Amino acid sequence: MPSYILLMKLTEQGRKNIKEAPGRVEAGIKAWEALGGKMTSFFVTMGEYDYVAVGEAPNDEVAATFSLMLSSLGNVKTMTLRAFTKEQFSAMVKKITIT
Repeated sequence: MPSYILLMKLTEQGRKNIKEAPGRVEAGIKAWEALGGKMTSFFVTMGEYDYVAVGEAPNDEVAATFSLMLSSLGNVKTMTLRAFTKEQFSAMVKKITIT
């Protein structure tokens, strides 16, 4: 399955209701799985983003649907990145024909 990195920033609403955040995280993971994905890691981070999640989904449409759903709740703003493994990267580079 394709891999995705989700970068999330709390909104004012999300910060205001921070005590509910652990439950929202669990609900989000269940929603990702209900769409056919698998969440492999979730982190609370310091810096520009408040949360970082790494997961797999069947396709880009599932990942985009999840990001739209999560953003529509108003607690976080999301950025979703399609991620490639080092093996996938090597295979892509081998296909480059222009030198």
